[in-house]
Amino acid sequence: MDLNLGKKIIALKQRIEANFNSSHWEEVGLLTGESDTINGYPRLLRSLSFGDEDYAGNILGVLKLLAERKPKAFAILEQYVDEKFPGDSEYISAKPAERRITFAPHVFTVPELSREDDLAAVMMPLSAEFKSVHKAIQQACAGAGLRCLRADDIWEDTVIVQDIFNLIYRAHVIVVDFSGKNPNVMYETGIAHTLGKHVVPISQSLNDVPFDLRHHRVLTYLPNNEGLKKLEATLAARLKQVTT
Repeated sequence: MDLNLGKKIIALKQRIEANFNSSHWEEVGLLTGESDTINGYPRLLRSLSFGDEDYAGNILGVLKLLAERKPKAFAILEQYVDEKFPGDSEYISAKPAERRITFAPHVFTVPELSREDDLAAVMMPLSAEFKSVHKAIQQACAGAGLRCLRADDIWEDTVIVQDIFNLIYRAHVIVVDFSGKNPNVMYETGIAHTLGKHVVPISQSLNDVPFDLRHHRVLTYLPNNEGLKKLEATLAARLKQVTT
């Protein structure tokens, strides 16, 4: 595939993921004559409806199919997105929503930044006992083709909460370690969820995970050599799944 076309597909995928609902897909099908392609594509509309994490990958699959086999339909889809969402090139949320909101926080400033598709942010206790856990997370991120940053890796603002917000805002995926019920981690997780980010929770014990979040799939691990090796492998696989 031509490099420029690939870049165009990725950019269009991000705008669709941020804005489309099922009605938009139905309209595109009618305009392009590709309703059967859209409705018949495995899990596209189902993953949208259930908010599943493979929705982005399904969008990419449909766009590649149209671009390669139905270039006229792809051009109509591009025009539809440009007209429906003019100037909407910035993409923050990792998941689509039926309703979008604008917010103006008082504690921090919304930065003039864009999402970085290769960036994973890590929210975890910063104490020395978690040094080996942090290393395992870094290696898992590298295995998934991601850069890994933690709040103490950056110093861009005089107010630490602003650095944390900026990092979450820029990241594609957030790894959260609930071990020890660290209050800062809880606060940062709330920010990530509000911004619609993919949050991958890990913990040494499910008892450390807030009750309201236990319905999420938590990767549990033991803080020994064998446990951390297993964490590295399972976390890398999970990160590949949510960023593909």
